Amino acid sequence: MNKKFKIIVEYDGSAYHGWQRQKTDPSVQEAIETALATITGTRLTLTGSGRTDAGVHALGQAAHFSCDTRMKAGELHKGLNSLLPEDIVIRDCRQVPESFHARFDVRRKTYQYRILNRPLPAAIGRQYLWQIRRPLDADAMSRGLAYIVGTHDFKAFEGTGSPRAHTEREIFRAEIEKEPEGVLAINIEGNGFLRFMVRNIVGTLVDVGTGKRMPEDIQRILASKDRSRAGATAPPQGLFLVRVDYE
Repeated sequence: MNKKFKIIVEYDGSAYHGWQRQKTDPSVQEAIETALATITGTRLTLTGSGRTDAGVHALGQAAHFSCDTRMKAGELHKGLNSLLPEDIVIRDCRQVPESFHARFDVRRKTYQYRILNRPLPAAIGRQYLWQIRRPLDADAMSRGLAYIVGTHDFKAFEGTGSPRAHTEREIFRAEIEKEPEGVLAINIEGNGFLRFMVRNIVGTLVDVGTGKRMPEDIQRILASKDRSRAGATAPPQGLFLVRVDYE
């Protein structure tokens, strides 16, 4: 009996060359597909909601696969987690209608980027933060971040090699939370993201936070559609795909 399943995946991306299967380097997709092949006896293709880059983490990546099986979702869920490495966990597995598509049905995604803003480094959790020792003006960064909310052409914040038909995206929410121990959490929710888009926005915001740029420069950079006008790409280890929402 052919069934389609949706899974929600949490992973530490430190050891992987991103979500998508690679020719030679390890990927999260490959690890899950290998576990699925062991369980079902068939090589299956896993379709994710989108890519995450090398070193980027996820709390709620979504994906789907179809297979001819009598197994129930709960059995697959348990089997996958028994076979996967410790840095990949299936948080949920459920059967979905054949019409469901993990990529094309996405309505919004939420990313978070975490910055440790203090002179003292972190011994624990350092692989999930970008440390910036120089004090950042979080209020100025928040004012700059507000300019990306709404529908804009984000070409100025696009990395090379983005698989896209156009560079217009809608951002529903963008905010900075101040957490204990000098952590700044930058949360961005939108209907889609270009390659490196969040990391390029964060790199530019850091320029605002250090006084190298003014908050309103974000608006001018957006309007320019020129990647060279924006800041450097923030490193991958601070970025998390928090959740993917569907109808």
